[in-house]
Amino acid sequence: MSKRVEKQLDSFKYKGEPIRITLGTLVMTGFCVLLIIVATFTQLTIKHPYLPLDTLTFLSQDVTDSQILHHFIKSYKYIPQIPIVFFIVALMGRKFGILAIVSYIILGFFFPIFALGGGISYLFEYGFGYILAFIPAVFFAGTILKTKPDFLRIFLISIIGVVIIHILGVLYMLFVSTLRHAPMDLVMSWIFSQSGIQVFYDIFFSFLAIYLGRQLRKLLWIVMC
Repeated sequence: MSKRVEKQLDSFKYKGEPIRITLGTLVMTGFCVLLIIVATFTQLTIKHPYLPLDTLTFLSQDVTDSQILHHFIKSYKYIPQIPIVFFIVALMGRKFGILAIVSYIILGFFFPIFALGGGISYLFEYGFGYILAFIPAVFFAGTILKTKPDFLRIFLISIIGVVIIHILGVLYMLFVSTLRHAPMDLVMSWIFSQSGIQVFYDIFFSFLAIYLGRQLRKLLWIVMC
């Protein structure tokens, strides 16, 4: 590697200089939009051990080994849209990350690429606030990632970024429910389904996504230069 390329790579890596706009970056932005769409309709089944609140009561009963194993294994259906959003900003930076999100939103007004369809009427869907919240979350994450990201910085980005999305998503949900005069039990069920245990999975997978995106960003920059 020449000294010139090494110098440029150091500048890119440590000062967070944006990738210049080229045909390659625009193609990558389009690919990122496709990633969001794919993630929207992808459902992963996650299984892991956990300790439920009724552990002592359950163990005091006459249960089989298979029942014990099943009771302490958590099975969760997870949609990885939020980690993909953070992967994109880690890969492409703040400018192209926001461009990908805005492009996804605009396309969703014309094509059914949102989770429950598409069109302008989707503005009044309960979950649309989470999609809008991608923009400030990407702005925040992209701004912090301009500096040299270490483990703690990536961890904080994951937590704060995910919390931004869920808080704004819940607020938008409450706004829409007010317009619709929806019953509170329905609203609470939506909030729990969208921002319950999902938050912890989002933080964990967003951390992994940001780390992976930063590693691929270095390689991508070299290839596109």
